[in-house]
Amino acid sequence: MDQLIWKLISAVILALVEGVTEFLPVSSTGHMILVEEMLGLTASPVFMIVIQFGAILSICVIYFEYLWRVTKAVPVNPNAQRFAVGLLIAFLPSAFLGVLLSDYITTYLFSKWTVAIALVIGGIAIIFIEKVVKIPQYYAVEDFPLSVYLKIGLCQCLALVPGVSRSGATIMGSLLLKVERGAAAEFSFFLAIPTMLGAAVYSLYKEGTAIPFDDAIALAVGFVLSYISAYYVAKAFISFVSNNGFGVFAWYRIFLGSFLLGYLIFNEFETTLRPIINSLLT
Repeated sequence: MDQLIWKLISAVILALVEGVTEFLPVSSTGHMILVEEMLGLTASPVFMIVIQFGAILSICVIYFEYLWRVTKAVPVNPNAQRFAVGLLIAFLPSAFLGVLLSDYITTYLFSKWTVAIALVIGGIAIIFIEKVVKIPQYYAVEDFPLSVYLKIGLCQCLALVPGVSRSGATIMGSLLLKVERGAAAEFSFFLAIPTMLGAAVYSLYKEGTAIPFDDAIALAVGFVLSYISAYYVAKAFISFVSNNGFGVFAWYRIFLGSFLLGYLIFNEFETTLRPIINSLLT
């Protein structure tokens, strides 16, 4: 019973972290690494995939009418055709590099140090980009030239580094390409659907799909909470950034990353340098 309760607590925390952070420019992967390591939580690859599906479903529900209308219009409407092709073009670079570099990234980059540094650098980059962006040229996601879709897709590749943020990379890249804030955030949502689905399918292929019976309740709880939290955060995000910009997320990243760097440096001193100093003084 105690083990089941602990699994449910872990499921609740991790699902909420995934749902709240997935579509914000703060790095859901980075937050997952921090929560797992600093709180001692663990999650199976299958659980992580399930809560990602919950977040994806929230976007599909929010934009169901738009996605269905575009899908029906693809055979006859040039704008719909360009959007469909552009979405595929934007998805392919990170999909290719993700498969190619998956083992390297998992082995060498999944660490608290990487996350902390990426959070700070990303926050500074957001502040800089907010200051230099000019009057937007593109106000609707189906109006981008194919070259813009490709460039946004290349920007998304930066998010392969934990702590960078997939949504942050695509949104900031879009702003530099003269996309209006709301449209940049919306396209980041749309691009998340094939990107996250592709990553989930690839993970299932590598890890398998075995689900212990006693984990079924935790998986269900995680899926539902991830869906609900992502749904409400995503719905509020577009309106918020259209009126307020991304500055609050930049400063949050800088604060969290700086705090984490301080913690890591202090911990490194305590575990490595202090014994050496004490041995020299005695």
